[in-house]
Amino acid sequence: MNLVRTAMLLALMTALFMGVGYMIGGTGGMMIAFIVAAAMNLFSYWNSDKMVLRMHNAVEVDASTAPEFYQMVSDLAQNAGLPMPRVFVIRNAQPNAFATGRNPENAAVAASTGLLESLSEEEIAAVMAHELAHVQNRDTLTMTITATLAGAISMLGNFALFFGGNRNNNPLGIIGVLAAIIVAPFAAMLVQMTISRTREYAADKRGAEICGNPLWLASALRKIASRAGRIVNEDAEKNPATAHMFIINPLNGQKMDSLFSTHPATENRIAALEAMANEFAAASQRPEAQKSRSRNSGPWGREGAGRQGPWS
Repeated sequence: MNLVRTAMLLALMTALFMGVGYMIGGTGGMMIAFIVAAAMNLFSYWNSDKMVLRMHNAVEVDASTAPEFYQMVSDLAQNAGLPMPRVFVIRNAQPNAFATGRNPENAAVAASTGLLESLSEEEIAAVMAHELAHVQNRDTLTMTITATLAGAISMLGNFALFFGGNRNNNPLGIIGVLAAIIVAPFAAMLVQMTISRTREYAADKRGAEICGNPLWLASALRKIASRAGRIVNEDAEKNPATAHMFIINPLNGQKMDSLFSTHPATENRIAALEAMANEFAAASQRPEAQKSRSRNSGPWGREGAGRQGPWS
């Protein structure tokens, strides 16, 4: 199903690219746009994750540079039955995180310094479990290609400002140029919306299962949403096509669960997690669940008391 969805996304992006190319340069512009889009589709499959990480100035860390954080991700990946992803830190005060990569074998997770410094260990674990859930659900390929190509469509619209007014090449004249300028950013937003917002609910649910406590993720979402709106993420503002990749929308002023939002309302996500916690609590009262919990306590399959923070 994910392969079909990705193929449909690539076809839609190619069609949008060709449409904007036609508005700018007629049939010739459309053919050039088709060639460029085909090349970008191939390039994006292999390299879009690297591009997104570079856009946000993410720095790779390992067991020697961020031992607690790296070990946390390793333990969570093992809990989820996933290969160890590459781990990155984003030097940004806004608390946030995202995952990227074309498949679980080539995945990466990234967290901002703002998240690592302002959340508790349990909350950080829940956030990273959410990102690993995206990897496990194979959302990351679609999310990353969408970010790369939606950004390219927006740049093509800006290109129309400088080279779209030639009447000899543009059959629609100034109307075509204006349409390209107006339609391109809107189309980029619509493409992001083609990835159903239900993927966030699914990742919340699976992330809560991986870390072991839905309330940790609920608490993390509440803190991130509160602080993200007060701290400007300059890299995200420069690259708005990547906003849907983050656990909470990193763009300022995006709080409503509206038709054009890339994320569900945080309040709705928290409510779903709290309901899930109640289900967990009810299930834990069963005798067999209590025996299992006594043998396997803590979010990483063992007692976590006494561990230092992941970014200390």
